[in-house]
Amino acid sequence: MLWVKAFHIIFVICWFAGIFYLPRLFVNHAMTDHLETKKQLALMEYKLYRFISPLAWLAVAFGIWLSYLNWDFYKTEAWFHIKLLLVLPLIAYHMACGYFMRQFQNDLNSKTHIFFRWFNEIPVLILFAVVILVVVRPL
Repeated sequence: MLWVKAFHIIFVICWFAGIFYLPRLFVNHAMTDHLETKKQLALMEYKLYRFISPLAWLAVAFGIWLSYLNWDFYKTEAWFHIKLLLVLPLIAYHMACGYFMRQFQNDLNSKTHIFFRWFNEIPVLILFAVVILVVVRPL
């Protein structure tokens, strides 16, 4: 079980690193008018999204496996159910990043760098909530 937990944590950290950085690329992309810079940023966004997507699914898969191994404990824990509910918007956020990445690739983005600066804060809030729920278990 400790191996499953370790890999779950590793994949979550890797996934978060990507979803912290990808919107920062969007910020820079939305700020530039230079064609070559746009092409380079679009390539970086694509490669990063392609890299972190399997990490996201591995984080979820190991989380499901970990839950299965301890289901008798987790099924009655309110903090755990709230954590699971927070994973859903995180997956939606990941998919939104994919949408914005495709918008930038096709030169169809209509959002400003300010939007992406705020958008970039969403996973930070989810991370704070999940870590507090898992470590402190306030409920």
